[in-house]
Amino acid sequence: MGFDRIEIPDEGEIVESDGEDVEVPDAPIIPYITGDGIGVDVSPAARTVLDAAAEETGREIHWTEVYAGERAEEEYGELLPDETLEAIDYFNVALKGPLTTPVGEGFRSLNVAIRKELDLYSNVRPVYYIDGVPSPVNSPEDVDMVCFREATEDVYSGIEWEQGSEGMQRVREFLNEEMGEDVPEDAGIGVKPISEFKTKRLVRKAIKYAIDRGRDSVTLVHKGNIMKFTEGAFKDWGYELAEEEFPEETITEDELWEEYDGERPEGKVVVKDRIADNMLQQLLTRTDQYGVMAMPNLNGDYLSDAAAGQVGGLGIAPGANIGDGRAVFEPVHGSAPKYAGEDKVNPTALILTGRIMFEYFEWFDAAELVRDAVEETIQDRTVTYDIHRQIEGGEKVSTSRFAELVAEKIRS
Repeated sequence: MGFDRIEIPDEGEIVESDGEDVEVPDAPIIPYITGDGIGVDVSPAARTVLDAAAEETGREIHWTEVYAGERAEEEYGELLPDETLEAIDYFNVALKGPLTTPVGEGFRSLNVAIRKELDLYSNVRPVYYIDGVPSPVNSPEDVDMVCFREATEDVYSGIEWEQGSEGMQRVREFLNEEMGEDVPEDAGIGVKPISEFKTKRLVRKAIKYAIDRGRDSVTLVHKGNIMKFTEGAFKDWGYELAEEEFPEETITEDELWEEYDGERPEGKVVVKDRIADNMLQQLLTRTDQYGVMAMPNLNGDYLSDAAAGQVGGLGIAPGANIGDGRAVFEPVHGSAPKYAGEDKVNPTALILTGRIMFEYFEWFDAAELVRDAVEETIQDRTVTYDIHRQIEGGEKVSTSRFAELVAEKIRS
């Protein structure tokens, strides 16, 4: 396939997809989006570490830059060129730095646009503690969970009408006159669709992950006590999916207590549900009872950020957007433009995002090298300014130097 502005490496092979799973060669071509703001610092740092881990395990990554955000506007005159989406679609994978969406430029969010255009419906955010990172809780080591957040509907549908607009007036009139509601005239109105198909494909991914990785449970997090036909339906459809497609591998929490007196049978994944606001408390008080969570979009945003806060914050929080046989890996944090080019911010989130990519490839040996090396470097107290200011002693290092130290650990 030919591209106008994207330079494809002379060497390397395509990550193949059958529309559900991927087959990854030992020398894959991986597109990357540098990102805006601190992307210029953290993206090369992450590639330094990932290259080291790949090479140490007998593999080699062939990177090719594709464009989105400010760099795309400079290169193409638009924020999200079709060629970028075509390249990710062709190579089936990409590593992406943080993007800024300029106000009033056509996109609600570039990140959301990429997810929706490529149908990357599962926003996956593993949250676990890296020893040595300052934490606001007493036992951050208890946190080891993976959040599966639906990434294409709910509030990310972006269906809303501004207060006083013609669209708002028409929707309000319909709701009040035809549906018997009482929407005030000074309201803005939004719609949050949650569908059976998109719910079940997300929950399917969460349950398969739990089975494949030996996790004890999958928790459906919802606000179904109030929003019964959207979030309540999310819960019901999740249970239905488990019963329909994984009857031998799963049991419900009710069955766990009624039939097994609370003792989980070996090899079974317990499917349970929690109300979203209560789940925020459960994260703190019963942390170790939650391994995998599946959630509609907004709940997933809150819960994954709250969980990340327990282990040190968004500066170390990795993420991924995974569809069927296609994935884009991106950190949770934003672009922090005021620090751009200063070579000072923490690249750990994007480095660990690359670790998720390696796990997706089933390069588990390389993934563990990355995690161990990051942890050892932080334990040595050679850290970037954000962690350095929270600890006593240690050495404050730049973004690039931190990456070099992690890479040295991998090679040692």
